[in-house]
Amino acid sequence: MTVKTLDPTKCDYCSGNGYFQLLLGGSETCSCCKGTGKKKE
Repeated sequence: MTVKTLDPTKCDYCSGNGYFQLLLGGSETCSCCKGTGKKKE
């Protein structure tokens, strides 16, 4: 069993992806990190 640790530099809302997958298809830029995938300082 592996334990995953949360990366403190990744955005919490999009998990560091910079975007969200939409249910109806396509993607939307994360409004919290502006698509960078990194937490705001």
